Amino acid sequence: MEVAVLDIKGKETGRKVNLSDAVFAIEPNNHAVYLDVKQYLANQRQGTHKAKERAEITGSTRKIKKQKGTGTARAGSIKSPVFRGGGRVFGPRPRNYGFKLNKNLKRLARKSALSLKANDKAIMVVEDFQFDTPKTKNFIEVLKGLGIENKKSLIVLGDSNKNVYLSSRNLKGSDVVSSSELSTYKILHANNIVFVEGSLEGIELNLSK
Repeated sequence: MEVAVLDIKGKETGRKVNLSDAVFAIEPNNHAVYLDVKQYLANQRQGTHKAKERAEITGSTRKIKKQKGTGTARAGSIKSPVFRGGGRVFGPRPRNYGFKLNKNLKRLARKSALSLKANDKAIMVVEDFQFDTPKTKNFIEVLKGLGIENKKSLIVLGDSNKNVYLSSRNLKGSDVVSSSELSTYKILHANNIVFVEGSLEGIELNLSK
């Protein structure tokens, strides 16, 4: 699959790159994509929720009424879950929602997501670029040149570039990651994916195994 290489103003440079069919043109595996996205979202959960149980409630321990002769059910503690202000039965406890997936499945999920985006013609390749200083204005100019300033976009860099990352941080609709940070969720979440030319080799090397 051939894609034209653009400059940061959105104009063709006259060069083309060949995207590997083993990464960008496979038959998508929807279940692998589902599992990888589910794991990503599960890992975002803090799991710090907690409700007080009977033993953790502050209250008197005296027996609140006599055992017999009241005509109602016996009751021994004001902290009982049946009373207002008592402990909660089977309430939430802190827990880790994460779960494991094997590397081959995660690799298949990312290739499936990239293939779906390639099929939708939502992938662009831009020549390598850098900023001398972090400046949001410069990053917006790049997005405008590529025609994606009002769309959710994902910019994939070859190596971590601090100035480019900092320049994009104030923009809600745009995300910048290095090739090693690319995830299935971020691929699917973006309307357009922009690969910096230097990122393709690493991505194809990692995902074509």
